[in-house]
Amino acid sequence: MSWFELVAIFAAGVGAGTINAVVGSGTLITFPVLLAFGFNPIVANVSNNVGLVSGGVSGTLGYRAELSGQGRRIRLLAPMSLLGAVTGALLLLRLPAAAFSAIVPVLLAISLVLVVTQPRMQAAVARRRELDPEASGRGHQSLAMAGTYVAGAYGGYFGAAQGVLLVGLLGSLLPEPLQRVNALKNLLSLVVNSVAALVFLAVARDLIDWRVVLLIALGSTVGGVLGARYGRRLAPRALRALIVVVGIVAIVRVLAS
Repeated sequence: MSWFELVAIFAAGVGAGTINAVVGSGTLITFPVLLAFGFNPIVANVSNNVGLVSGGVSGTLGYRAELSGQGRRIRLLAPMSLLGAVTGALLLLRLPAAAFSAIVPVLLAISLVLVVTQPRMQAAVARRRELDPEASGRGHQSLAMAGTYVAGAYGGYFGAAQGVLLVGLLGSLLPEPLQRVNALKNLLSLVVNSVAALVFLAVARDLIDWRVVLLIALGSTVGGVLGARYGRRLAPRALRALIVVVGIVAIVRVLAS
């Protein structure tokens, strides 16, 4: 690996960690870079996943203030992310990429619609809760759990734009400001990446390039700190616009691949 490749992969890790903390979709930066340098797609995907875990830690810690008061919600949704991550990681090792990637653009498009319509949907959710608090709460809780599992499976399989999926889904169902939803997204994404990484370490260690892991881990840790510091200052409308832009890029990249 040349010095240029070392620097480029590290820089891609910084960019991925930053965008993951703010929106999610950092894999859209690191994965193409690894492919451009000739890495096998599966090796690139697995090594990238393991490397981005440390960036998820720094990004989540940076948003810890916005996680305050969400303990019950985390205990409810984190197990769904865990189960989804195991499912996705095993699918990656068993199925051809085409078997899952066909639905990815659809999931991303749905998530972007949810992000754009989030304010109106949250208002509708609030009105419904006033009319029937118990029934409404149960329904949205079930939807949030199911959606978190699906996003976890997608994240364990590939990971690009799982943050967009989570923000779109949870932002439409939870009575929380977008920054608090983003903090929850960071934590759940960290659960997914960590569990998937453990699966890969247990059953697919031969697919891990530790040079790539180290470079992306170092870069994404720095990026996670930067993303949390500056992403938390974004106004909801600006953050929503950024999510939509990243989501559209993700759809284009997936369709073109």
